[in-house]
Amino acid sequence: MAGTGATLLASALPGCTQLPGSREGATPAAQGSKAGGPVLQLTPIHVSADRITNITVCTRPFRAQGPRIEAEQVGQKSVIHNYGHGGSGWSLSWGSSALATEKAMATGEHDIAVIGCGALGLTSALLLQRAGANVTIYAKDLPPNVRSSNATGVWSPDSRVCLESYATPEFRKMWEGMARQSFRTYQSLLGLQGNPVEFIDSYFATDQPMSARRDAAPARPDRPPFAQLERSLLGDLMTREEEFGPGTHSLRVPYLQRTTTMMFNISSYARMLMSDFFQDGGHIEVTEFHSPADFARLRQKTVVNATGYGARALFGDKSITPVRGQIAHMIPQPELTYSLYYKTVFFVPRRDGLVFQATGEDDYYGFGNDDTTPDRDEAEFAVRTIAELFAPS
Repeated sequence: MAGTGATLLASALPGCTQLPGSREGATPAAQGSKAGGPVLQLTPIHVSADRITNITVCTRPFRAQGPRIEAEQVGQKSVIHNYGHGGSGWSLSWGSSALATEKAMATGEHDIAVIGCGALGLTSALLLQRAGANVTIYAKDLPPNVRSSNATGVWSPDSRVCLESYATPEFRKMWEGMARQSFRTYQSLLGLQGNPVEFIDSYFATDQPMSARRDAAPARPDRPPFAQLERSLLGDLMTREEEFGPGTHSLRVPYLQRTTTMMFNISSYARMLMSDFFQDGGHIEVTEFHSPADFARLRQKTVVNATGYGARALFGDKSITPVRGQIAHMIPQPELTYSLYYKTVFFVPRRDGLVFQATGEDDYYGFGNDDTTPDRDEAEFAVRTIAELFAPS
């Protein structure tokens, strides 16, 4: 799932590359805005608590060691694990599932079961089909009633992906490969009906110059650091940062920093993946597994386990730590084509509804919390915070 917090911002705000062209969501006069030049006019957001249509919560499956992509023999079954991506599930899914597919096909079986129908389950199933396998997905729930459907929906390949102490050179190489393969795949999905994937401008709004914020960044010696990978390894996929000072833009905050990021419109994207799976001859059986012993009833000898946070209970994997993330959904506003981050709140203009998320001061916000009860107060806080940027003078 796309995550939040400090690591998310390292992913969502620096973003990824975009072909040269005009900036959507700003008036033509705002292109290349500089001090003394045209003022950047961002389309106002119709933001108020009474426009909230839904509040959803997900539990991102964080593992200190990073995603588990490995084979295990369980009774008579070869089980290929593909879970534990933290807040990077959608972002890394194609690259991670390619590794899982390679391991599954190496068993010599061509009738393969996939457990789970979220981001990793669907991409695993599609890549297995393309490798020549006959695939059946077994899942308790289907989109949109899966945990990954409640993700924020931005490209965040290093959001809570592992702790820095586990980011070995080998892990970094694997992670970079997954991120790059996923990025390449997403480029092939641009411009499709329903806009399953698109690029948007991302603005970081602050009361201080960015240089002052960087210099004042507090250290947290009481907490182990999450790995910060994207800038050092994916720099060629990122756009140049552009800063706007006081008087050069329309928001009620002195400073903005603009980059570009990739966004997933999860409803249309998941629908597209499901449609592709069925068109390629895939089958889905709605069922529930309570332990690995239940796999014995499957006819398939090779099983891909893409159960995300569910693997904690299914396999007793206590290395998975839940990280609670909540988003408030609001009535869509199609003319909006930019995201915002301000005072620990992230806004994303998804086509299926605007989303607002309180991210907390760092990646430990929601860490260890498996409560999926919607918090209305948190949702309204997120909405009010973004509304401050558009309040009348």
